[in-house]
Amino acid sequence: MTDTYNGTPVRRRIDRIMAALARRGIAPGGITSLTVAGRRSGEPRTVPVTPVVVGGRRYLVAPYGPVGWVRNLRVVGEATLQRGADAERIRAEELGPEAAAPVLKHYVQQIPIVRSRFPTAPPDADLAAFAAVAHDHPVFAITVVS
Repeated sequence: MTDTYNGTPVRRRIDRIMAALARRGIAPGGITSLTVAGRRSGEPRTVPVTPVVVGGRRYLVAPYGPVGWVRNLRVVGEATLQRGADAERIRAEELGPEAAAPVLKHYVQQIPIVRSRFPTAPPDADLAAFAAVAHDHPVFAITVVS
């Protein structure tokens, strides 16, 4: 199991900046703003995420584990993704370890900054290594809600 992720004040500030840049459509690397209602307060919570496409389907990956947005999304089930003027309401379904493994592998291959969070599953590891760490890195299949 990975260690618990505790965002520092500097990291939280960077996350707010990146989410704001995503809402304006100018964040780097496909970073998108995810807004989900708080599971207790109901207040909107916005964080930057990097959705990935695997096999023609879009996914959200939580490289830092079951952080706040993950816990909120598990309870609420729906959120909004926004990049620039493009905003869409989504429904999220959490995947089991076997289904999450290829998505995690793709994510680690495509987004180098998160590799340190996957010490036992480097980019060239087999799918079994990613399935073994999937419980530490939730993956959600996303579907646009009409």
